[in-house]
Amino acid sequence: MRKPLLSTGLRWLWLVLVLIVIDFGSKQWVMNNFMLHQSMSVMPSLNFFYAHNYGAAFSFLADKGGWQRWFFAGIAIAIAVALLVMMYRTPASLKLNNIAYALIIGGALGNLFDRAYHGFVVDFIDFYIGDWHFATFNIADCGITIGAVLIVLESFLSPSGKQEKQKG
Repeated sequence: MRKPLLSTGLRWLWLVLVLIVIDFGSKQWVMNNFMLHQSMSVMPSLNFFYAHNYGAAFSFLADKGGWQRWFFAGIAIAIAVALLVMMYRTPASLKLNNIAYALIIGGALGNLFDRAYHGFVVDFIDFYIGDWHFATFNIADCGITIGAVLIVLESFLSPSGKQEKQKG
């Protein structure tokens, strides 16, 4: 028996689109207004710094000759499909889970577009303290990270959520 889509977590797919639009727009703005490796101070401990990331988080596998582009693209597609299935199986009422899944999907697809179109991911947020700089990242990465934190947070806040999922 099919269930109405709006009763499932797919009700939250609009959030995927919002994240993709914000991510795409911010990356376009950076590419149109900065030269590669150009930096602009935004506030203390925060710069915009235009960078190309050919790898994954922290430039993991960035120097491996190009195969990693398709490897990470495949991972992004697999994660997006798996989370879409999870959203379909999760009741819409479990907001925190579905918001988390949507943020991760939006972030994965935002970076997937960059990999497929440019061959690299556009990063531009440079957080630092003193001389220490965190890895440069983007809005899609923020969505993935916030989504992952929400999943962990939800597991601590709602142990009964697992029972609700099994009923739904």
